[in-house]
Amino acid sequence: MPLVAHSRLPAFERLLHEGQEVLSVERARHQDIRELHIGLLNMMPDAALEATERQFLRLVGSSNRIVQLYVHPFAVDTRTRSQEAQAYLRSYYEDFAVLQEQGLDALIITGANPAQADITREAFWESLTEVLAWGRTRVCSVLCSCLATHADLKHYHGVERIRLPQKRWGVYSHRVVDAMHPLVSTINTRFDAPHSHVYEVTREQVEATGAKVLAHSEEAGVHLAVSADGFRMIYFQGHPEYDINSLLKEYKREVVRFITGDRDDYPPYPQHYFAKPAITVLESYKEEVLKARTHRRTPPPFPEGQVTPYVDNTWTDTGKAMFNNWLGLIYQLTHWDRKQVFMPGVDPNDPLGLKRASLHAAAARP
Repeated sequence: MPLVAHSRLPAFERLLHEGQEVLSVERARHQDIRELHIGLLNMMPDAALEATERQFLRLVGSSNRIVQLYVHPFAVDTRTRSQEAQAYLRSYYEDFAVLQEQGLDALIITGANPAQADITREAFWESLTEVLAWGRTRVCSVLCSCLATHADLKHYHGVERIRLPQKRWGVYSHRVVDAMHPLVSTINTRFDAPHSHVYEVTREQVEATGAKVLAHSEEAGVHLAVSADGFRMIYFQGHPEYDINSLLKEYKREVVRFITGDRDDYPPYPQHYFAKPAITVLESYKEEVLKARTHRRTPPPFPEGQVTPYVDNTWTDTGKAMFNNWLGLIYQLTHWDRKQVFMPGVDPNDPLGLKRASLHAAAARP
């Protein structure tokens, strides 16, 4: 599914240089291939805005080649952003009101960095719930990432997320819970995925809403779940979109926070992420930092270049497969007219026909 560079968004040029297939609008117009229009509500803070944008574009653009993909990034409640970020959004992002009028086939909502213990007190809460309400009825499927998952489960099901004793971050092993569901039927039954969150919702909480957990980790909890209808809401608590160095950069930020006095303890390593040679380098650097603090000296720069060769990516292929399955199903279900949600004959309450198939199977049993 090639991405179409239908705007001046800088990420398109960068992805092209990375080897990703990106079509110009002119070339796309000469192909007799169907379009899908996907909204991307980017909720991440300024420092991670463009990186998050590229991560989801990569996953979408790495899917198969049966359709042209138009990704429409937009943001809400931008008043708290820096002037530079606001200028970037004005230059490259689209207006949600216009997208509502034009229609979308699917919607992705990223996570965000929580500032409040009570998620409903976040500055973006009202705007986010407005987007969720529209997406739940006006697009084929909404994919929520991390905090967006917590927000939807809170707003529509009253689920209270749980604060963990300490941040859960690292790369964890997961198992597929329902290998028959078409979102996960083509992936390995055991796979890795990154997590990075201070709050979580448990499997029991998710399933109490009627939602179905599709992938779970004994160590990290829920990774992927779907709403009771099987498809309209896709819930990720993990991060299949992460780059190979996302957790490394996150760890670096925490080390810098310790150096500047913004955190009291030296940060622990993301779990199951750094290989032994990387830990050797990082332990040596930790000693240098602690010595520098004792003697009130400036520590040496963080050894990112020395650590990078010892970091492995063990999750992206699975993430691509999940997104490929998701977009393939949207292609089958959504109407040609992007202002209409489904093809004729599709039941909005059972779009994949899973409930109907289950009832037929039950009726056929002796």
